[in-house]
Amino acid sequence: MKTAALRIKSEANALFSASKYRQSLDLYTASLNKNPFDPIVWSNRAAVRLKLEEHGLAIADASRAIELNPRFVKAYFRRALANLAIMKPKGAVTDLKKVLQLEPNNASAKAQLDATQKLLRRLQFEAAISSKDEVATSIKIRDQLAQGIAPLEKDYAGPMLSPDGKPTVEFVDSLIAWFKDGKVIPRRLAWQIVLGAQEQLVAEPTLVECEVPEGETINVIGDTHGQYYDFLHLLTLTGKPSATHTLLFNGDFVDRGSWSTEIVLVLFAYKWLYPKKVFLNRGNHETADMNKVYGFEGETKKKYSELTYKLFEEVFTALPLATLVSATLPPRSDASPNPKNPTLHNGMKRFFVVHGGLFSREDVLLSEIRDVDRLKQKQPGQEGLMCEMLWTDPQDQNGRGPSKRGVGIGFGPDITRRWTEKNEVTAVIRSHEVRQGGYSVEHNGLLITVFSSPNYVDQVGNLAAFATIDATGEMKFTTFSEQPHPPIKPMAYAGNMGFGL
Repeated sequence: MKTAALRIKSEANALFSASKYRQSLDLYTASLNKNPFDPIVWSNRAAVRLKLEEHGLAIADASRAIELNPRFVKAYFRRALANLAIMKPKGAVTDLKKVLQLEPNNASAKAQLDATQKLLRRLQFEAAISSKDEVATSIKIRDQLAQGIAPLEKDYAGPMLSPDGKPTVEFVDSLIAWFKDGKVIPRRLAWQIVLGAQEQLVAEPTLVECEVPEGETINVIGDTHGQYYDFLHLLTLTGKPSATHTLLFNGDFVDRGSWSTEIVLVLFAYKWLYPKKVFLNRGNHETADMNKVYGFEGETKKKYSELTYKLFEEVFTALPLATLVSATLPPRSDASPNPKNPTLHNGMKRFFVVHGGLFSREDVLLSEIRDVDRLKQKQPGQEGLMCEMLWTDPQDQNGRGPSKRGVGIGFGPDITRRWTEKNEVTAVIRSHEVRQGGYSVEHNGLLITVFSSPNYVDQVGNLAAFATIDATGEMKFTTFSEQPHPPIKPMAYAGNMGFGL
């Protein structure tokens, strides 16, 4: 058995080195089934879990490796990274100190410990000085704009708003091209775009409702994660938003990739230009904690300023948490995917679009989601409806289970079926997870995952996809591959928070 386990481990190692993470995970599991007492395999499987963003399971695997070998440095290091990834820096500090106790000259652990301790001190400082009476960043910036602070340079030749200070199609097209050439816009213009989007977002309910008129379609787009050049290719496939074409971006516009500011500024410009045709759901990466460790904060400070980042942080709290997409014509009998006897609302299909997924409670209704005061709550925390909408994941088995990420829960096909029937929803569309083929249809057709970052973080090798829904509720999928980009690595602005990328 041990010989067979070692052979399978070797095959799994080769797959891991080739970035075939899901296949390597299966083989590491097969190896452990034959020999569950090899700490190296448990630790290696933890490394795969990190790549797949299954941080809760990575912690469990690394912990098992440590139980088998209390001096296993890599297992402590990987458990530290997993804790840090879900914003549990105290646990990460403990494990990193243990690494340095075992290997005092471990440079990677020393750099990671320094960065993590700095993050922890900063979080503690920010918690200590936070005040409900503090003037909002958006108000401060509006005052600065009114006073003429941060004027455009006289020789600036980039995108310009119209004379009345509003966006135009030509402005957004120019903005897209300007960013493609590797340029940044003046802070004043960035502030105007973000504030323009904020005006539209705060006016929207927590659960936005969007109908698809006859003759039109809506594209539902998953995580784009700062991969700007793939985002540009995506827009050539969906077509740009217009008065007759709707786009819904289902969260995680930022972090990981190193062109997050470019994507979110284009999205905010489009939201300002077409408030009823561009919809932006919040993802778990449009949150303060994630932005501190996954690159967006560092990128924004580098390209613009700390004040600009604080403005983004504020405006992200205004993003709606979900969108209800409703057909306006009766369903076609040959629609695909077409679950048997689809649940309808007033004879029409409708889809609940949310970044993460469903809930730990059985009785959550659409009305309760509408009532979530996202502007007051601001951040999702570690539990509750907002957290679950941004963080949960589906599972194959019925019922609910612990989260493989360490935040939120797992929910099974029976949970999805009961929730959709109770709320008269045809299917749930979510994002949040890589799908090797770009999308998946699960839970007997009631749960659809769409992920729109091809070759995620330049490593995973996955296709990306988006969904197109017409006025009858028929849904089709389009897949696409990654595009060349300038030689800047993912997480380039994340300091030492690289998580092994």
